Amino acid sequence: MKKNCLLFLLGLTCLTALAQKAPTGHPNTSKSGWKPLFAADLSDASYPKGVWSVTDGVLTATEDKTIWTSVPYESFELDLEFKTAPGTNSGVVVYCSDTANWIPNSVEVQIADDYAKQWADSPVEWRCGAFFGHKGATKSLVKKPGEWNHYTVTAQGRHIYIVLNGSLVNEMNMDEYTSTKRNPDGSGVPAWLNKPVASLPSRGFIGLQGKHAGAPIYFRNIKVRKL
Repeated sequence: MKKNCLLFLLGLTCLTALAQKAPTGHPNTSKSGWKPLFAADLSDASYPKGVWSVTDGVLTATEDKTIWTSVPYESFELDLEFKTAPGTNSGVVVYCSDTANWIPNSVEVQIADDYAKQWADSPVEWRCGAFFGHKGATKSLVKKPGEWNHYTVTAQGRHIYIVLNGSLVNEMNMDEYTSTKRNPDGSGVPAWLNKPVASLPSRGFIGLQGKHAGAPIYFRNIKVRKL
């Protein structure tokens, strides 16, 4: 019995280690299990009608309204391309439990035009590749406005990883973010993020933020795979 219990525990340890293995690059989305996050006609998406549209495979919005999946996701990989415009501030929203009040009820993976002064002068937690308001990217790899970027967000339970243009630039253990005032590294949390990340569920809707702060954002090749 003791031997069987030990083997069981070792198996759980191995599975946990495997589940929390950080990605080193972008996945091959042509393999089995991958599917478009949204239908081509957005018929399976939740968004204000007339705001989001697809033209020649490129998804964009005319207003600052988020587009959501119709079903929640737990552990998953999300792979997409995005293109900024001068001043863009957008994001990929994961684990959202309340789409009507998503800002404190989700984790936002930041997209920003880091070449624009307002974002270049902002805290690192507000720049591209950040977990917005919580943890800045290890390096700035976002391309200049008008060029396509490759983003992969991997959510493995309470661990989330960000790969931007071929490099792992950020990772988060949600359980470490227990305060609404200070992040583990001592940086301040914006007042509107009034729920600790540690209290958020690791299951929720996936969203893409629209035309925020007057600057558009463009997405294409958006695919997801459940883990």
